Amino acid sequence: MIHFVLLIVCAVAIYLSCEWFVNAVEWLGERLNVGKMAVGTILAAFGTALPESVVTLVAVTTGATDEAKDIGVGAAMGGPLALSTIAYGVTGAMLMLKRRRDRIAAGPGETPAGARNEEALGSAADMKRLAKDQQWFLPIFAVKVALGLVAFAFKPVLGLLFFAAYAVYFWREIRGGDDDEDEGPDLEPLKFQPRAASPSTWAVAAQTALTLVVIFFASQLFVKQLDAIGPMLGLSAAVTALLLSPVATELPEIMNAVIWVRQGKTHLALANISGAMMIQATVPSGLGLLFTRWDFDAALLWSGLITMAAIVYLLMTMRGHRLTPARLTVAAGFYVVFALGLIPILA
Repeated sequence: MIHFVLLIVCAVAIYLSCEWFVNAVEWLGERLNVGKMAVGTILAAFGTALPESVVTLVAVTTGATDEAKDIGVGAAMGGPLALSTIAYGVTGAMLMLKRRRDRIAAGPGETPAGARNEEALGSAADMKRLAKDQQWFLPIFAVKVALGLVAFAFKPVLGLLFFAAYAVYFWREIRGGDDDEDEGPDLEPLKFQPRAASPSTWAVAAQTALTLVVIFFASQLFVKQLDAIGPMLGLSAAVTALLLSPVATELPEIMNAVIWVRQGKTHLALANISGAMMIQATVPSGLGLLFTRWDFDAALLWSGLITMAAIVYLLMTMRGHRLTPARLTVAAGFYVVFALGLIPILA
């Protein structure tokens, strides 16, 4: 029973910390003079991707055996899978719920702009921006999966190329400017200084750092409770590691998306997910290639194929200017396909 209680407490702590984190990171972006999209793709994504990146780092550098190091490889593959399916799916569901509430609040005979679920998430230009990260992610991830199927002497050195790829992406986002349209309300007052129209830089930095610490430790404790609960529910360690743990480690990104959708900042929610996916496709992969065999079994290969299928689906809807909340929600269905496909693999 204590594990279930701690699980709930950790989930609440992560949500509340993310509430304060997104508040702080928007002010941090304003202080650093970066574009609004970069707040999501770089600043927020870097913070929320920290828990799973540390899991990979610790596993691949301190693991006493190849099996222990392979935990890091699983984390490097499970993160992008959960983000491209569950995280986008939850965001789509929240958007549908918000648009429904907006229609009800508007009253009969009135339909607020963008409140219909069949309407695309922005203009054609918006869809082009959203597709950029997926276009970066897909080829990098495909190479990442392909390297897990081959063996050659200098493969570990290629890990450095993944770090370089993220550096280029980082530079592009930071230098991209603030070319995106304003969306949603202005910045809310900083939680640390609610009465200040323009909070102190130290307060912005302190709130960002403190919330990241809470998110990190709460996420780690959440995963540990999940690992304990899995066997209690009759789930094997392999199923828990492949199905539940990745969702748990990506909980901060999911929480951020829920909060930003609720605030009417849809593009920030989507940017946070896509930016975290870019980190997961590069940094943990580079660590895995440098310190492990990076050798995929059937389950890891299956997770990679499903991840790429989900991204291809999202890219097609974005390029066709057909990405709606309902179609975004469909992305979660790919995770169901992954779970069903694991049954014969792990049997």
